[in-house]
Amino acid sequence: MRKLTSSDLKELKLLKHYRIVRKWACKTCNIKDADLELLIYLDAIDFFTKDDFKKGTYSYSWDNRRWNRLLKQGWIVVWRERNRTTQKYHIYKVSYKCKQLISRMYRIMLGEEDMPTKELDKNNKYSYKVTAQAIRYVNKDKQR
Repeated sequence: MRKLTSSDLKELKLLKHYRIVRKWACKTCNIKDADLELLIYLDAIDFFTKDDFKKGTYSYSWDNRRWNRLLKQGWIVVWRERNRTTQKYHIYKVSYKCKQLISRMYRIMLGEEDMPTKELDKNNKYSYKVTAQAIRYVNKDKQR
């Protein structure tokens, strides 16, 4: 199996429209940018503890309510509960909903799928209109 290099990633142009894809995902799913990026990190490590979550948050702005919010909104679920004897702590994983969103983001960045603008067009806020226009530009770019 061949190892990926930086030039391979550049040829894929994977990060070309990352910012717009991230903004689209955040606006349509009503989630913060830092939360989404943290969920992408947690998805990459599969199973994690609360300590792993804390280590992942070091590069983001401080948000004391992030853990409870992600649990409550269903982005993180308990995979194995502790039983106070053999399992000393819960083990978590990202939810099916989160995995679907991240997979969709990858498909969009690779050009396999277009971003819908229907939800953004309904909103009258200026930021939503600008994002919708940027999404139309990305959808026209078939060389992603």
